[in-house]
This record gives sequence, C-alpha cells and structure tokens, in this order.
Amino acid sequence: MQLVANISMLFTELPLVQRLSAARDGGFDGVEIQFPDADETEALRAASVETGMPVVLINVPRGTGDAVGLAALPDRQSDFRAAVARTAQQAAALSVRKVNILAGRPPADADPALCRQVLISNLRHAADVMGDIGVRVMVEPVNPGDVPGFFLTSLDAALDVLDEAAHPNLFLQFDFYHMSITEPDLCAAIARAAPRIGHVQFADTHGRHEPGSGDIDFTAAVRALRQTGYDDVISAEYRPAGDTKAGLEWMDGFRKMLS
Repeated sequence: MQLVANISMLFTELPLVQRLSAARDGGFDGVEIQFPDADETEALRAASVETGMPVVLINVPRGTGDAVGLAALPDRQSDFRAAVARTAQQAAALSVRKVNILAGRPPADADPALCRQVLISNLRHAADVMGDIGVRVMVEPVNPGDVPGFFLTSLDAALDVLDEAAHPNLFLQFDFYHMSITEPDLCAAIARAAPRIGHVQFADTHGRHEPGSGDIDFTAAVRALRQTGYDDVISAEYRPAGDTKAGLEWMDGFRKMLS
C-alpha cells in the first residue's frame, strides 16, 4: 500500500500547487485533492508531472455555500450531472484514477426514499461517465456529528446503496475516522465492507488530527485492511494540530505497518 496526502487538509500553509512538492518532500507517494478549482487544473497537472506526484483522487463538486454534496438532493439532478461532466474533464486532465461523490444534506422535508432513489440514479450515471474514461467512482458515508443532516451516515446504508445500484464501477470510500465514530467495531466494519472498498482515508479521533492523537488502533485497522486483500493507496486526510511538516512524526511507524 502507498501513502498519499490529502492536500486540501495538509500543507495548507502553502498555496495549493506548491503542496505537491511539500507532500513529496514529506515522504508521501502521491496526493488527493477534495475540490480543485477548474482554473487550477493546468497548474496542478504541470506540478504533478514535475514532482512525480500523481493526483490519485478528486471529489465531484459539493455545491455552493455550505452545501456538502449534490447526489442525494431531489430536483438537483441536472446540477449533479453538470458537476460530473466538469469533474470528468478535470479527472482526465490530471490523470486521476478515482473520484469521490458526496451524498449531501437534503432539505429537512425531503422524502428519504426519494433521496435514496435519486442518489442511486446519480451514482449509476457518474459510474457510467467515469467508466468511459477509466476512472473509478467512490461514495462516502460521513458521520453525522461532523456533518449534521448528511444523507449517508453509516456503513450499512452505504453498502445497501451500492448493492441496489449494482454497478461494476461503484465502490466505497472507507474513512477510518468516520467509520470509527459510526461503527461499534472498526476492524469488523473493515471486514464487512471488504468487497466494496475502493479507497481508504484516515485521521484519528477525536479532533480528526494526526495518528496517535486519539483512540484509533491503527495497527489493528491496517492489519484488518490488509486481510481484505486491499493493496491500493491509503490517504492521510486529517487536520494537522499545528504545522503539517512538524507533525509528520507518525509516518515512519505508519509506513512500517503498510510494508
């Protein structure tokens, strides 16, 4: 497994394009970016080539303002499809292998059954579009404490959606941080999700800081992940407690777990 940095959260002391070289110098094998602006695409592509740091994953845009995703929002399917089209262009330009989709926060009076059907339809559409350019599609459950009102908040809910969507290009984005909050046993959750896991992220609880700052047993979690046969990237998506570079002491031990 390779270790990559989410540079939307790490190295924020620097402009986004400069974070690729900072991640390389910090010892990471690549990067992911949550919502790169379209006008930064060419500069990011050039930086990726220059540094040898692949951009592994980006997200489909979440919407404007305080929106946290579009995929489960009734009456926003045209907006979602436009966002997917833009993301496909950007993913191709950046040679991205994966994109992640956020379900979003439906209006309080929205019908949950309708939201679920909209989400499934939107995921199938995105999987078709991205499959045509060789990009895998993830969907991510998010804990409701961090994002109140989020539609997809548990592993079982996400697995049920993937089962009903039944698309070969749909996978689960499994974040140790979110799953350690919503699931009673993180290692058991990893085992249960095993056939569906397409991408892995991590931060520690509580506070979403560096590994070792909270309660997650990363040795056990990585062992459980390895037992599933997962052999792709694992991404550091945490909020540094201080300066990013100064807080990378965890990396040597983490790399030993991955090797």
